[in-house]
Amino acid sequence: MEFKVQSLKIKAGKYKVVLNNHDAIELGVRGGDRVLLKDHMFLTAIVETGDMIPIGTVGVYQECCEKLGDQCPLTIELIPTSKPNSVGFIKKMMDHQKLTQEEIRQIVQDIVRENLTEVEMSAFVTSSYIYGMTSDEIEWLTRAMIDSGEKIEFNTHPIMDKHSIGGVPGNKISLLVVPIIAANGLLIPKTSSRAITGAAGTADLMEVLAPVEFTADEIKNITEKVGGVIAWGGATNIAPADDKLIRVEYPLSIDPRCQLLASIMAKKGAVGADCVVIDIPVGIGTKVPTLDDGKKLARDLIELGERLGMKVECAMTYGASPVGRTIGPAIEVREALKVLETMQGPNSLIEKSTGLAGILLEMGGVATRGHGKDIAMETLRSGKAFRKLQEIIEAQGGNPNVSHTDIVTGEHRGELSSPADGYVIEFDNKRIVEIARMAGAPTDKGAGVWIHRKKGETVKKGEPLITIFADKSWKLTQALKSAEKEYPIIVEGMLLERVQTFKSI
Repeated sequence: MEFKVQSLKIKAGKYKVVLNNHDAIELGVRGGDRVLLKDHMFLTAIVETGDMIPIGTVGVYQECCEKLGDQCPLTIELIPTSKPNSVGFIKKMMDHQKLTQEEIRQIVQDIVRENLTEVEMSAFVTSSYIYGMTSDEIEWLTRAMIDSGEKIEFNTHPIMDKHSIGGVPGNKISLLVVPIIAANGLLIPKTSSRAITGAAGTADLMEVLAPVEFTADEIKNITEKVGGVIAWGGATNIAPADDKLIRVEYPLSIDPRCQLLASIMAKKGAVGADCVVIDIPVGIGTKVPTLDDGKKLARDLIELGERLGMKVECAMTYGASPVGRTIGPAIEVREALKVLETMQGPNSLIEKSTGLAGILLEMGGVATRGHGKDIAMETLRSGKAFRKLQEIIEAQGGNPNVSHTDIVTGEHRGELSSPADGYVIEFDNKRIVEIARMAGAPTDKGAGVWIHRKKGETVKKGEPLITIFADKSWKLTQALKSAEKEYPIIVEGMLLERVQTFKSI
């Protein structure tokens, strides 16, 4: 059937068209079915139906228009077509059957090409979560994800990389680890994510100092020039299937183990990493609650690394409390820069950063086993790491002369005071992140939380527990109200809740 074209000038995230319900019945399709758009080329699009489009007209989303040419044609012929084979492979997973390497490759290809609906991708994610995958299937999924986008190939080896499983606020260690490694003559192309549920991802932090959006070729060139880069992986076409799967996992609040493994290792494989250290924060409120869980995850990551030709080592770290005392882009950067410039700062930040950097230095042959942390600490103490970060900032288009005192936090601020004398006995990571996000982080770079008292430290009644920063006054107000309603920090002896007697009238 031929239809008049109505350009919707809206991005759908996939190749989609909208048909009037009457036309859909006439054409023999329903919502979620596919049609071929026959013009100068054949393009498969997913059908949506409704009454918003007049009879005889097809609404064409922006992605389809761009694919068809500079301008959408005035008319177009639609031909019903079958669903891709990968839908059948997903059903096979739902029946708890193993997939072949080719079947997994086709699923990943269709995810990248936007050939699957949200429902079909959700079925893939959910089946993975319920049934898991074999070691072979996880390897095939990882390889397919690596092959789904651009890859960076370096002439110099070894290539180093690090990754954190996440779940711990204030985990700003890449700002220290990357320059420590690069200052010792190793290459470390660090592609990072933005915060999804957190208050600041590594890319959000680096963006306070310099641009973070680069192509794969630019990442390679910067790394070869100064030894390291801290870039946003989402701006590249590196392992693009991963971001599309995360988009489906987020509303479901699930993170299938097999896809977690594939996600981590695909990104490392795509940047050509030879040696990878993976930080696994362990503790209450993290993604990995116990040491046994951490050891199991570490074994799986190391085995997958061996299959892919990468040397992987894992470090389990304390995750029940934030790293350092700051949560939010600008104030985290300020804290990290102060350590790099002066060696003054939280012990948790210095110890964790040099510990992980030390492992990488040993893996890269710069240090003998057991001496990597000493070299990392000396690189930090001598100022070499700070000077290297300045080089990286300049190479990425930022101001290399920036100091921690130049970093501006939100102009609006308020304090949450302790209601009692005593020790801090509990610390709620999730609440701290919620408060920082209410204040505007990570979108508002100056928003965040400064922690005055951490677990085990003493505080007097009326002294500040946290200071909340915000770029906008109304966001500060809502963050303070939330903090006062449900404290993120518990001091021994404080009144948790008052329950009143309700009298009948």
